[in-house]
Amino acid sequence: MKHVAIHPPAEALACTPCAHVLERAWRDLSEQSSLPTQSAEFLVALLATFLLGQEMLLLQVEGARCFDAVLPLVRRHGILARWRLAGDEEVFEPSDALYRDADASDRLARKLARESRPAVLARVPAKSAFIASLRKAMRGRGIISVRPATPCPTIPLDSGWTEPESKFSSRRRSDFRRAMRRAEEFGEVRFETIAPTEENFDALFDLAVQVEAASWKREAGSAIACDKVKEEFFRQYLRAAGARGECRISFLRLGGQVAAMHLAVEQGGKHWLYKIGFDEGFKRCSPGTLLMLHAIGEAAKSGCTAFEMMGDAESWIADFWTREEIECVQLRTYPFGWRGVAALLEDGFAWGRARLSGARK
Repeated sequence: MKHVAIHPPAEALACTPCAHVLERAWRDLSEQSSLPTQSAEFLVALLATFLLGQEMLLLQVEGARCFDAVLPLVRRHGILARWRLAGDEEVFEPSDALYRDADASDRLARKLARESRPAVLARVPAKSAFIASLRKAMRGRGIISVRPATPCPTIPLDSGWTEPESKFSSRRRSDFRRAMRRAEEFGEVRFETIAPTEENFDALFDLAVQVEAASWKREAGSAIACDKVKEEFFRQYLRAAGARGECRISFLRLGGQVAAMHLAVEQGGKHWLYKIGFDEGFKRCSPGTLLMLHAIGEAAKSGCTAFEMMGDAESWIADFWTREEIECVQLRTYPFGWRGVAALLEDGFAWGRARLSGARK
């Protein structure tokens, strides 16, 4: 599957800072994107929802006729506020600087190293060239911390995954069959994976949000419906991804009722799963498991090379689906100067307290 050039919608960009810079940067660098969180659609939706009122710094490296690198940073107001990668706190998915090659990465890192404010990049893939670039750029300018961050579970796909049941043990295959028999007790079992259009996106998205809210996530406060800003972010982002043909909304219907849902995008030859949910009324037939099995098979059939589960490597993922992970790191810069010292002292105290708490347990 080829990368598709990403162009943010003109009407959305008109409402954001640095509109012309964003439009040019993602037009020039879209083929270098390896994560959906690096897309223009993702950033534009963030700026219109979570990041309203925050200050933005768009670090950029320009070549002779195009952009070579870009890094969108934001911060809250305050004398000690740090720069952070846009989306880190709001969505907490892996992200990275966007750069054409190693030289562009080095030049971008030097720009970040010259900032007097500390910066945090919370969840960068450990294989990113930007890590080495920033280590080098901070020499003589400050201190850099590179610490392990939450890894991302992943399922590498091959043609064998078009029949996903075959990838599991006989006991697990028996579990799948039992769940399907129980699902059939509710009526007709129907799976759908839809690439929404502009005309039907909102109705499909609203249905998915409604299904997720019927699960334990509402009581836990993590359902999309519990946070109107989060709901509007995902609506804007996935609608824009849908306009590019990249959004995927999946449903499991039992007896005509929706029992489970997925919200995802397919980009860069991979299936990126953002949200899952199921109606507790169908819990006895494991609707989430059945829909996950279907979605993995559909991703393999569409030619995807990986099924990226985003989020955290939670125990249910490792126990049921995959133990393979994409390692990530957290980058923190402490420039020489009073802001850098203050940030280092704050973080050092927090890390020390965490170690002490762990030792007591």
